[in-house]
Amino acid sequence: MRSPLAYRRPSGPLADVGALAATAYFGSFALIAATFANPMVLAGAAGGIVVAGMAAGAGRALAVAVRYGLALGVVFVAVNAIASQRGETILLRLGEVPVLGRIDVSAEAICEGAILAGRVLIVMMACAVLSATVDPDRLLRLLRPVARRSALTASLITRLVPLAARDYARLSEAVALRGPAAAPVGRPAMVRRLVAGSLDRAVDVAATLELRGYARGAPGRSGARPPGRHSASFAAAGLAICAIALLAALRGVGGTEVYPGVRIDAGAATLALAVAIPLLAAAPLLLARPARREARA
Repeated sequence: MRSPLAYRRPSGPLADVGALAATAYFGSFALIAATFANPMVLAGAAGGIVVAGMAAGAGRALAVAVRYGLALGVVFVAVNAIASQRGETILLRLGEVPVLGRIDVSAEAICEGAILAGRVLIVMMACAVLSATVDPDRLLRLLRPVARRSALTASLITRLVPLAARDYARLSEAVALRGPAAAPVGRPAMVRRLVAGSLDRAVDVAATLELRGYARGAPGRSGARPPGRHSASFAAAGLAICAIALLAALRGVGGTEVYPGVRIDAGAATLALAVAIPLLAAAPLLLARPARREARA
């Protein structure tokens, strides 16, 4: 049982991209989600992530992020519709509710919740594709000069959590093979067995780290890995997306106001920004194809 978010070597140019360049590339989409609330711009960012994820073969990671993001989005919309008592377009009057007081559901509150849900969905999609296409060890190596012990802890977590998921799958299969006449195994018993196995593995990992000298501190760096052939193009695309997003935000492009009434900027500049984001995201993917054809020739 392998998690869709677990790293596997991607297909296409993303296989030859360094961790820093990939972080800059996917981080640019998260920056757009944090900067803009315009649905057109958010749709452009989502399109860029889908293009990159599908080109890298991370369709399953995208599907998982979209599924959980939509479920979380429903919660965002429902909570904001109840908690936000603003807006001039009242859709539903629920009257007086104990503890909460008077609740009126407005179209503006629902719209604000939907925008928040979209922003969170874009961040989840970017993180899911990054997790599935970039080696976590190379990501953690970026933090090593800053916090060695924290990087080591995070590296162990990224390895032991998938192992715990596999242990649970194997235990479930073993329980199913016991036959219908066997006594049922409850969830508490499964959790106890899983925790006991995880503790045994943790003791073994600690002993191994001590034997390798980690008790005296993390070992020195043996050598730097090459950043990758396409790192420059992906880093440039990520920086370009960040640059045009910040420039557009400073010029007031893509403005959105929810209260007291919904007003969304749908001008030519906003449309150009929404189209430019997926085009810039696809640029390093398209530029890498001629290089691969020349290498094959």
